[in-house]
Amino acid sequence: MKAGIVYHPDYLKHDTGDHVENPRRLTAIYEALRKSGFLEKIIEIKPRLADDEELQLVHPADYIKALEAACKQGGGWLDSDTYASPLSATVARLAAGGALKAVESVMDEGYSWVFGLLRPPGHHALSSKAMGFCLYNNIAIAARFALKKYKLKKVLIVDWDVHHGNGTQDIFYNDPSVFYFSVHQSPLYPGTGKIDENGSGAGKNFNLNVPLPPGSGDGEYLKVFNEILYPAAVKYEPELVLISAGFDGHIKDPLAQMRITTEGFSAIAGVAKKIADDTPARGRMVALLEGGYNLQALPESVVAVMQKWL
Repeated sequence: MKAGIVYHPDYLKHDTGDHVENPRRLTAIYEALRKSGFLEKIIEIKPRLADDEELQLVHPADYIKALEAACKQGGGWLDSDTYASPLSATVARLAAGGALKAVESVMDEGYSWVFGLLRPPGHHALSSKAMGFCLYNNIAIAARFALKKYKLKKVLIVDWDVHHGNGTQDIFYNDPSVFYFSVHQSPLYPGTGKIDENGSGAGKNFNLNVPLPPGSGDGEYLKVFNEILYPAAVKYEPELVLISAGFDGHIKDPLAQMRITTEGFSAIAGVAKKIADDTPARGRMVALLEGGYNLQALPESVVAVMQKWL
């Protein structure tokens, strides 16, 4: 099996200081992959910068210009949670481009799966607004890119971050070519992701939210993945599976109150792979890093997920 990670040291140049979403997240993951021997089993893929046309698959030109101008002026707080440094707009382009490179790798180069170790993360970013630590919506850009470049008809996005991916939902809410699934803690930031938020217009019933109460763990998540996500995904027949892979639902994570273990993440990742294998995706899968803020649990969980997929 040919598998890879997208990574670049420039991702560390999104300098957020003491913010919980900081460069130490990626250095911890990369070191864990090195120590576990994974870097010898998978191929390291260099990202590229997304160009304006690619970013504009999701984000209007005015938003891109405003973000770049804010960073050139020194950066600062874009909202109460989201910080940008002078280089953040460029790094965010590299994150979006890393997502695109991951898609190209599974579609053109025979990779079974690619895991994008990207930052800043993406799933809270609205088309014209940065929020929730996110500047560009990496997974939404990847989905639109896959649909356009490869003439796909159906893409599945599985979001297991503990926070609802409000940006991704909003971008595809009227779009039947992307089935968006999210399982998340509720109540919790950003307050979206209710069961009755199931799409509108042509996108009706192509948005599926499963909010779970605080304290939910491996059993609850596996039940959701096996009994709700799997049959819905197989019925949808996606040609590519994208995953917003957040690990902030871990029992050790400081930003939520879920109880998923490292083994639990491995198990739900196994269901995601089964979906990719059992649908027209033919095993093609791209995962992009979202949340996860405990510097022991995060790298352990990423390694466990990759181990499950190899």
